[in-house]
Amino acid sequence: MSSALFIAASGMTAQQFNSELIADNFANMSTVGKKRKRATFQDQVYQQDTRPGTPSSDKGNLMPAGIQRGGGVKIASTYRVNEQGAPDSTGNAYDMMIQGDGYFSILLPDKTIAYTRAGNFNLSNDGTIVTLEGYTVLPGLKIPVGTQMNVNPNGDISVRVDGQTSEQLVGSLEISRFTNEGGLMEIGQNLLKETESSGPAQTGIAGVNGYGTILQYYLEASNVNPIQEVVTLIKTQRGFDMNSKVVEAADEMLSTTVRMVT
Repeated sequence: MSSALFIAASGMTAQQFNSELIADNFANMSTVGKKRKRATFQDQVYQQDTRPGTPSSDKGNLMPAGIQRGGGVKIASTYRVNEQGAPDSTGNAYDMMIQGDGYFSILLPDKTIAYTRAGNFNLSNDGTIVTLEGYTVLPGLKIPVGTQMNVNPNGDISVRVDGQTSEQLVGSLEISRFTNEGGLMEIGQNLLKETESSGPAQTGIAGVNGYGTILQYYLEASNVNPIQEVVTLIKTQRGFDMNSKVVEAADEMLSTTVRMVT
């Protein structure tokens, strides 16, 4: 009966953790490029009262199933659901989204590189394309004063002086992919960093060899589906409630046993 208390408590802990993920998904419904999170769970180590295959007689008969008791549940991992978010038209020339696979490369103040799907960029005081925090968008292209910026699907950035028809190529955006996107580490501010699990960044040209294309004047909306999150939240609440009922039942049984022996 005491084991039932701990098993049910592990279930309540797991469902509470799941509700926290759902809350974070809801909170970031309007966050540019946000990918919703999901939790995965594993059963705990088993207690083998009688192992399957144990002899049941001196005639060589074997237990077909045995007696095994689980020890509850544990949180195995969380993962991002990396499906494409819907395009959101903004009319801002410095807003861009990646349609397909890939991440924008961002130079951080400590000279390390982070990656993001959020393309709500702007210009610094010297005309460099930067994030909202002022971090340089690689490869560090500068837009001359008094020009209009155009970005084609391959990430090539060109500028045109007002009143002229010809355009001048400034450079191309860096697009990076990873063998295991799920291995990227989130560090906040819509940024991710590579890890040993993600593998090294593979930089390529947008729209070539499976890399996504660039859409100017658009941002990638969060892929959080509110209806799906509500359904998951209801299931999580029910799971928590059922585990709490087990705790109450085990406590009542334990109380009865104590009264019988005292």
